[in-house]
Amino acid sequence: MMQDRSGIGDPADTDVELLGRLPAVGGLVGRAALAAYRRPDATAPLPARQVMVTGVEQDVSRLAGYARVCAFTLRDRVPATWLHVLTFPLQMHLMTARDFPFAAVGMVHVANRMTQHRPVEVSEVLTVSVRADHVRPHRAGVTVDLVGQAMVGHELVWDGTSSYLVRGAMLPGHGAKDPVPAPAPTEQPIPTAALWRLPADLGRDYASVSGDVNPIHLNPLAARAFGFPRTIAHGMWSHARMLAALDGRLPEAYTATVEFNKPVLLPSTVGFGVRPDGAGWRCALTSRDGATAHLLGVVV
Repeated sequence: MMQDRSGIGDPADTDVELLGRLPAVGGLVGRAALAAYRRPDATAPLPARQVMVTGVEQDVSRLAGYARVCAFTLRDRVPATWLHVLTFPLQMHLMTARDFPFAAVGMVHVANRMTQHRPVEVSEVLTVSVRADHVRPHRAGVTVDLVGQAMVGHELVWDGTSSYLVRGAMLPGHGAKDPVPAPAPTEQPIPTAALWRLPADLGRDYASVSGDVNPIHLNPLAARAFGFPRTIAHGMWSHARMLAALDGRLPEAYTATVEFNKPVLLPSTVGFGVRPDGAGWRCALTSRDGATAHLLGVVV
């Protein structure tokens, strides 16, 4: 099967790798570390399959912990970002597979887009899946999408796309000095809504409920090895905290798109700003003084 490198392909055209359960991310992080030496090859095909787990029952206790860490009100209906948490182990399974052309270590989550097609109850049993798609040039390398879905029966209730930057990789015809245009600037609202104090152990707290145990969020030595002076907050915690701040103002179906611009060091104080934008909301997580944008988001 030919790879679609110009847009999101049709998942019906891919093979299915059916797993018996969601894999443990901790073991996959170890597998990723062992493959960290792998040189990125943007000319190699992406895995032509969809990784899937059926019969996923949601853990109410874990959801309660997730709601606490991300400031959601605990309800029967789950946050849209919770469904990302359930698909993330499948992302890691695919990104650490032998036929994935990039090393998972060092890949940077630069953007996320998710659509809640209808509210999902915590009692609903899900089928979750992930596939890789859409390698494209970036001014610092290439980006690749990990596309997730959550189904209830035959009904698509949620889908999400995580875009990862692979530094140093090049597509044929795009040299290192080629002028790949930067993204258009996004208007940034003034962070007048709230100031949030983020504790030093936020990374460990979020990892305990999300399963994302990337060491740069947990260990200062690991963070320094990747060029950070101390641990950094998970980007998906920031995404979830943004949606939690809009609690009660979101419709039953919506799309949230975020750009992760600059990591949030822990501990720190950040500003959150929001303003209406047409039928939706435009949000920003910034430095305390509003001068630096960590996350820019639009919800419609």
